[in-house]
Amino acid sequence: MDLTLTFSTMLTMQEQINLRIHPNWREQNHKWYRAIWVECAELLDHYGWKWWKKQQQDLAQLQLELIDIWHFGLSDLLQHEKRHPVIAEDLILQLRQATDNPASAENYTSHIEKLVLETLQTKRFNAQIFFQLLPIAQLTTSNLFHTYLSKNVLNAFRQDHGYQQGDYQKQWHGLEDNEHLRVVMASVDLSHPQVVDNLYK
Repeated sequence: MDLTLTFSTMLTMQEQINLRIHPNWREQNHKWYRAIWVECAELLDHYGWKWWKKQQQDLAQLQLELIDIWHFGLSDLLQHEKRHPVIAEDLILQLRQATDNPASAENYTSHIEKLVLETLQTKRFNAQIFFQLLPIAQLTTSNLFHTYLSKNVLNAFRQDHGYQQGDYQKQWHGLEDNEHLRVVMASVDLSHPQVVDNLYK
């Protein structure tokens, strides 16, 4: 897998969805860090941390929470650096450093909190800590890309169907749209050249 192309493609897609939400999204100076730490709390809940009750980990939901963090993380990086190749090269470096020291199942909750603490202290996204969280969620660079691509398409679908106006219904036939996305992902060839159009349809 060409990492430069992979990260550049995701950065382009994130730029496009941000423009879809607002053409002057950079000037709005959103608090991406706030969205990141809130998503981290949801990630922690899906991983499981409550000692007073039985909890069942939901791997697919765990992955989607990480993808949500990734969306906001990419937006934060794009907010501070417009040149996609520069960001992509830095992400490759962060990924390589993270690969040498991934989070383990024993310290996973602490590692999530490490990302939260870093995010709150710097008000920035730390890609290296994020990448260290991926292996336990069984996210490789390849399925990070495919899951991101799929969730990005869902986010575009939401925007096109009234998400900002409050008209969009996330529950379809008793299930949240994220659950339907998992079904669609399993039925679509994610390596197909027209995958974005196929997922959207």
